[in-house]
Amino acid sequence: MDYSAARGLPGWRPRDPLFPLWWLAALRGLRRGELAGLRWVDLSLETAELAVVQQLVHVGGELVPFPPKSAAGRRTVALDPQTVRLLRRHERDRRAEKACRGEAWDDTAHVFTRRGGSPVAPDYLTYRFHRLVERSGLPPVRLHDLRHGAVTMALAAHVDLPVLQDQVGHASIVLTADTYTSVLPELHHRAARATARLVLSAARRTARKVRRGRCGWMTQV
Repeated sequence: MDYSAARGLPGWRPRDPLFPLWWLAALRGLRRGELAGLRWVDLSLETAELAVVQQLVHVGGELVPFPPKSAAGRRTVALDPQTVRLLRRHERDRRAEKACRGEAWDDTAHVFTRRGGSPVAPDYLTYRFHRLVERSGLPPVRLHDLRHGAVTMALAAHVDLPVLQDQVGHASIVLTADTYTSVLPELHHRAARATARLVLSAARRTARKVRRGRCGWMTQV
């Protein structure tokens, strides 16, 4: 992933038109079917939010919209400013492509599409991501691992479990906690170290004040 995008460098363009999709998967933890089913009407760049209201599923060789995996899967996901910028640029690029293709464009109103405007299949996303990982020379990473990575990074950023549960659409907070228990011990150790640093720092400041007070008293005597 090219993080020069995160700095908004002028003239920057991702080589992969699905770059914003991978970005959303990695930072916000959306499932592949949810990403494939995302429509422009579900996206509000003004309020920096997207609504997960459907997913695309292969049924009988056709892509069919279905409700999210569970009731909790129907959710609103907040977006950071850089993600909003990426999606705005993606919207401009899709409009330009649509204008070039004219009637040949299959206007399905999906955010992420194949060439020509048709929606992307979840299986294609898995295949495409696998090929990109192979070309990059990185260790094997599955598309679903991006979702796990998004949760892990959120935990490392001290996001509360209830907030994280809503973000990823888990039906139960127990599922969120149980799935990522391997991450939590390190975070607890980090919290312990941070607490100790805070207490020790306060103790040192107090000790310095006490010493200054004693010196002042001795000077007066």
